[in-house]
Amino acid sequence: MDLGLKGKTVLVTGASQGIGEGVARGFAAEGCDLHLVARSAERLAAIKSEIEASHTASVTVHPRDLTAPGVIDPLIEAVGNIDILVNNAGVIPSGSLWDIDEAKWRAGWELKVFGYINLTRAVYPRMKARGGGVIINNIGNGGEVFDPNYVAGTTGNASLMAFTRAMGGHSLDDNIRVVGVNPGPVDTDRIYKMLKKRSMEWYGTEDRYKELQDRYPLKRPAHVHEITDLIVFLASYRSGYTSGTIFTVDGGIASRRSVI
Repeated sequence: MDLGLKGKTVLVTGASQGIGEGVARGFAAEGCDLHLVARSAERLAAIKSEIEASHTASVTVHPRDLTAPGVIDPLIEAVGNIDILVNNAGVIPSGSLWDIDEAKWRAGWELKVFGYINLTRAVYPRMKARGGGVIINNIGNGGEVFDPNYVAGTTGNASLMAFTRAMGGHSLDDNIRVVGVNPGPVDTDRIYKMLKKRSMEWYGTEDRYKELQDRYPLKRPAHVHEITDLIVFLASYRSGYTSGTIFTVDGGIASRRSVI
């Protein structure tokens, strides 16, 4: 299926690993020109080299901390015209209200919640002036499953879901689509750290984390491509009437009302 994305300029945040890296590789396979943002200059350089060796896409890397004051506007100026923004950077820590103190809570929200909001604020007017674009927010199914042991994350993700719907409900008036994706567990380092932490809490040892993985649909987390292929499709003209909605990809976990 031709997605008609060749030559589009895509900005991906949190692009040095996991879903962000997978998204970058997916858009590269479609012939897009990439701008990749993350803190790790070394990892971004390696991904750039690998992508340019196997695809015709051009890759520009921007090793930046998106929580640093005044960093977003210069980043957008450096990138220039953006057709597709994928907000992906940030991990909100797991834990109860008493595990996550105010400093940790604010730090988690600064990158993910306010990072998504601030990048959208910066990019949206430019897309509007150019005639349109697509903004995709990678959020997480924690925003649908209100787990008290992931209280900062569930609250932050729920707010990003509301933000996505609020913006996307009217954005097609400006020929801009704003869409959210809620992955459940994905085969990245992050999910195994979370499972080991939960195993320690429940069983007193990290060694039983695989038992928790067996509770997932198909007894596994999602493959990265099962998330990133959807994001690439949603960015394409073939999904041109999609805005202001959230797509949950978690094997039905949210319908079970449990994150594990």
